[in-house]
Amino acid sequence: MSKSPRLQPDQDLLALLPLLTRVARHMAPDADAARDLVQDTVLSLHQRLQDGPGIEALRPYALAVLRNAARRARGQPASTSELTESCAVIAPDALARLACADLDRAIAGLPQDQAELMRMVRAGHDSPAELARLTGLPPGTVMSRLARARRRLRVQMDMADGESAASLCD
Repeated sequence: MSKSPRLQPDQDLLALLPLLTRVARHMAPDADAARDLVQDTVLSLHQRLQDGPGIEALRPYALAVLRNAARRARGQPASTSELTESCAVIAPDALARLACADLDRAIAGLPQDQAELMRMVRAGHDSPAELARLTGLPPGTVMSRLARARRRLRVQMDMADGESAASLCD
């Protein structure tokens, strides 16, 4: 009695692909997930065949690896498709962040007394009376320093007269 020639491990794996694909389609929620399961299984089997001793019964071992891969996949959160720009709920804010960074640099370039007041305005203290109370300055001084600071910021930020620097960070 002569034995038939033994297939190479890679050829054995290729011969199992149709079976693994059929079984994975029953285990996975969709065709993409089934393909992923088969790919993970074949990769794992290929690695095992390359690294370690041969597998005695490849077919049942491959089915066990596929079952384990399906169990692991069920425990992971569902993958999501990549959002396109038209699907975005919130507009990208990169330009606003850059404008705010430019504004912060421009404020840093103001004279110290004006910069301090503008930082307080950026922090949400927008009432001249509140700023006067916090700084101990007369309200008229606060208002004139804010006016000079805003005028300089408009020039530095290339903004139109009357345009609010706060609009840059909205």
